Amino acid sequence: MQQHVDGQERTILISGCSSGIGRCAAEGLRARGWRVFATARQPADVAQLQAAGLESLLLDLSDSASIRTAVATVLERSGGRLDALFNNAAYGQPGAVEDLSRAALREQFEVNLFGTQELSNQVIPVLRRQGHGRIVYNSSVLGLVAFAYRGAYVASKFALEGLADTLRQELRGTGIHVCLIEPGPILSRFRDNAHVAYQRHIDPAHSVHREQYAAMEARLLKEGPAAPFTLPPEAVLKRLIHAVESPRPQARYFVTAPTYLFALLRRLLPTSALDALLHRASGGGRR
Repeated sequence: MQQHVDGQERTILISGCSSGIGRCAAEGLRARGWRVFATARQPADVAQLQAAGLESLLLDLSDSASIRTAVATVLERSGGRLDALFNNAAYGQPGAVEDLSRAALREQFEVNLFGTQELSNQVIPVLRRQGHGRIVYNSSVLGLVAFAYRGAYVASKFALEGLADTLRQELRGTGIHVCLIEPGPILSRFRDNAHVAYQRHIDPAHSVHREQYAAMEARLLKEGPAAPFTLPPEAVLKRLIHAVESPRPQARYFVTAPTYLFALLRRLLPTSALDALLHRASGGGRR
């Protein structure tokens, strides 16, 4: 059993546990003795997590009432204690920036930014009273650099990085550590969910980008890894374990070779050279 210095069981709330990184994180931390509250947006996914032996409940980041209910339920079950929050839930809205409606952008930010931060803000008073805690945000390499046809997702992750960096400064000296994990390509259902969002908001037949969209759809529907250097979700779990268990967690954790590379090149290259490299790396949005 994972225990804090006071001998009590450590507890963590994780969003977006239906598959991929969230499911791996929930199972991995439970195996290390943590009490894991694994959340998902769909009742069927909650039932599946419960069937797998995980303590699971509903959490829809686009719904403030759902956020409040989930946090209240967790605290009721844990006796008011929470040691860590892993903000993992997110999705990607594909599409050229000029084809993104206000509604598409709003939906992207409701989950990836507004709901994520509302959940964090619900938890912070608990961590303050305890005098310790960890808030970990699952960001992305696309919170550091931009790829074509991913503008909504890029914007949400750039904004998430800004909030996390600011929050880390504001919580300095409280015993609450704020960390960012920045993965590149990871095996998950991310492409499946992105394709659903694409179909909901993008009209390729009436777009000047229709040729690029055809290639993008082929990528979203492709079986297996869609990009080089793709790693399993256990690569993120490794960084998460350090973020929530180390006495000196890092502010940022890079995952996959592309994240290390682009983070370095962002500092070294002029913008025009970086743009050209990112255009080639993404195949102009085709990859």
